[in-house]
Amino acid sequence: MLKPKWARKVNLIFPMFLMVMLTLVIGLIALKTRFSSVTRGEVKLRSYKLMQGTDMPEFVTLTSRCFNNQFEIPLLFYVVCTLYISLGIESVVGVAFAWAFVLFRVAHACIHLSYNSVLHRMLVFWAAFICVMVLWINLLVHQV
Repeated sequence: MLKPKWARKVNLIFPMFLMVMLTLVIGLIALKTRFSSVTRGEVKLRSYKLMQGTDMPEFVTLTSRCFNNQFEIPLLFYVVCTLYISLGIESVVGVAFAWAFVLFRVAHACIHLSYNSVLHRMLVFWAAFICVMVLWINLLVHQV
């Protein structure tokens, strides 16, 4: 089957790389907020040893949760993309939903780290989750 020119040039490595970069950026933001909280005297450095001993400032907790979120549902994304690549499956549907997943995860992180509307976060979370489920279903269809 002849694929559109854009689908032949783009594979799942690129959306995976962007997810890794998103995780890196959020991790750096979380690290900066932790250093800042110690510098401002809001948290003692030893409190980070076991994440105990004092109430964490809200933004420290927020950025830490956002960072931790990058190791939850995205794990399913990394696994499915790795399977597409290792099995040699080239799918326009796969590429489209992989990019949609990444865009929804970027939106999720932006919402989480800015105005943090639970409803908006939930909507983009479920949109991303549906994308990763479509990736899995599409993978199974290609294997049958």
